Amino acid sequence: MITTYELGIDLGTANILVYCKNKGITFNEPSVVAIDTVTQKVLAVGKEAKEMIGKTPGKIIAIRPLKDGVIADYQTTTDMLRYVIGKATKKAGFSIRKPNVIICTPSGSTSVERRAIQDAAKNAGAKQVHLIEEPVAAAIGADLPVDEPIANVVVDIGGGSTEVAIISYGGVVACHSIRIGGDKLDDDIIQYVRRDFNVLIGERTAEQVKMEIGYALIDHEELTMDIRGRDLVTGLPKTITLSSYKIREAIRESLLHILEAIRATLEDSPAELSGDIVDRGVILSGGGALINGLQEWIANEISVPVHLAPSPLESVAIGTGKALKYIGKLQTATK
Repeated sequence: MITTYELGIDLGTANILVYCKNKGITFNEPSVVAIDTVTQKVLAVGKEAKEMIGKTPGKIIAIRPLKDGVIADYQTTTDMLRYVIGKATKKAGFSIRKPNVIICTPSGSTSVERRAIQDAAKNAGAKQVHLIEEPVAAAIGADLPVDEPIANVVVDIGGGSTEVAIISYGGVVACHSIRIGGDKLDDDIIQYVRRDFNVLIGERTAEQVKMEIGYALIDHEELTMDIRGRDLVTGLPKTITLSSYKIREAIRESLLHILEAIRATLEDSPAELSGDIVDRGVILSGGGALINGLQEWIANEISVPVHLAPSPLESVAIGTGKALKYIGKLQTATK
């Protein structure tokens, strides 16, 4: 007898993760697709495609088909999902290729954007497609009791967006979504290096800088890092030294926007849930949650305990996979 199986997919702007029941995370690679512009053929997906960014000849382009958490390039997203579902299926040891899929969507996404995600997944080979809001998936993945009438506050800082939500009894009580995430911080660093050093660096270098010496707005011991880029005056390669103090200033404005979204969400909280928030605190998830000192800075600013999810990078994917048992309660939120 042929049985169906379920895949939970975190369709992120920066990374795409797939969670398979009893198998855990079976796919975790960058949301990048390399395409031959002449034949329109997909040449590589994931890590291999990301390695090509900024290094390919003219006819090959490496693109990220998702922007700010929603589909920017429909056909490429479908091709990427087809590849991902096929690879995850094979790795999980299933012989059939028609899984039921649960995909997370940003809570601020429109009905048109949600429909595009559903259609892309179906065209990529999914049998049934359920949608779940990203903060709810992050909360489930962080082992929070989302189906109980208790306030769970989740701050999910992804590549393209930051979602802040108060979740209680399986639904989102209050939510703010802003199109600022890890990608915006990378861009802030690129602009700072260009402005102060007249040197152009790529996305991968900026991401490395952010992870190694990027700091939230707290006091810390200065760190430095040497990076290489192209001098915009001479056009030649150049090595420069960056300071963590300067990088902190470069990303200051974006971090303040994230803090403002957290404050705005907490202000929207019903009075009955405020006590829970003070007791239980706020959970940080997503890759952006790993920025040095972020947890401490947010805790100081909002005077509420701040905790890091057990697996910040994988919380949404794990929650998407585990959401099956909540799907009845969550359906109203996802339609």
